[in-house]
Amino acid sequence: MKTFEQSRLLKSLPKQFFASLVQKVNKVRAEGHDVINLGQGNPDQPTPQHIVERLKLAAEHPDNHKYPPFRGKAELKQAAADFYLKEYGVHLDPEKEIAILFGGKAGLVELPQCLLDPGDIMLVPDPGYPDYWSGAALAKVHMEMMPLKEENDFLPSFNDIPKEIGDQAKMMILNYPNNPTGAVANEDFFRQTVEYASAREICVVHDFAYGGIGFDGKKPTSFLQLEGAKETGVEIYTFSKTYNMAGWRIAFAAGNASVIEAINLMQDHQYVSLFGAVQDAAAEALLGPQEAAAEISAMYEKRRDVFISSLQEIGWDVKSPKGSFFAWLKVPSGYSSLDFSDLLLDKARVAVAPGIGFGEHGEGYVRVGLLTSEERLKEAALRIKELEIF
Repeated sequence: MKTFEQSRLLKSLPKQFFASLVQKVNKVRAEGHDVINLGQGNPDQPTPQHIVERLKLAAEHPDNHKYPPFRGKAELKQAAADFYLKEYGVHLDPEKEIAILFGGKAGLVELPQCLLDPGDIMLVPDPGYPDYWSGAALAKVHMEMMPLKEENDFLPSFNDIPKEIGDQAKMMILNYPNNPTGAVANEDFFRQTVEYASAREICVVHDFAYGGIGFDGKKPTSFLQLEGAKETGVEIYTFSKTYNMAGWRIAFAAGNASVIEAINLMQDHQYVSLFGAVQDAAAEALLGPQEAAAEISAMYEKRRDVFISSLQEIGWDVKSPKGSFFAWLKVPSGYSSLDFSDLLLDKARVAVAPGIGFGEHGEGYVRVGLLTSEERLKEAALRIKELEIF
């Protein structure tokens, strides 16, 4: 059979670093070993039942068997606007300032193609979510990395961005609560962001994927809460983490009307929106009871406390994340992040994600997903203890 060569565009895409991690884990499991997989970013609990029930009802409605409106159901966009007003005090026009997305990843990958031309500069966090790089590659734009350093609470320093880079940049991606570091941003940082970006006409894209997961009684701050933020960019909110709806592939972008129109125009040419029943269930998630979402966040906080204290008890000097469902752990001296990850998998049967997979400044760390039971997290710490590294 003839093999057709891939396009230059496909060949230019970054390699999926974490595909190799999955292969390693599967190989060890195939050999009969019990692996505690903390390298994933996939919620392990089911979607709240009231959302599932809404889907069942909506799936039976004949109107949802037809093509949905190209730009999404008005009911869902209104629900998103109502949600932002209730949760963050942010007023949004549901038709002009909200776009329905096929999951947060789709929006993040689409946006550089919507707003940038080949050769334009995009500011990207390092370490950061690798699919930011995919969006840059597809748009053929140049990435300039913003280092996230522990001494700066894993926030980028705008003063450290060279003037010529900042003046030419067209887009900036931020993500708080942060993947992979678990850091959070406050209003003061976002105020600096608005000032920096508006002075240079940079579009800010805030990936708010973990907006529903905050710890120690502190609710994560929405970028759009800051004065001038809506004029400066957009925020992407996904249902995947707040409501355990990762497999449902639904999210929305909110903010600057011109950016929302660009997203809608791009999607007009690619899709005919999402299955209407999924949109109805998403509206239920936003407008229905929020107790389940609060319980999900509390569950991750309990897991964090159990795991971090267990690691500290074995002598590993680690710090607690302030948000997200990830912990960002410094590797022992003498190891690279990849070497240490391989050691944990091969000897302790514990899978973690090496920090280098998130960018150059991720070296020296591993990312752990708090996506298994407290008992398994304790067991992971005991297995690591037996290596007698700490």
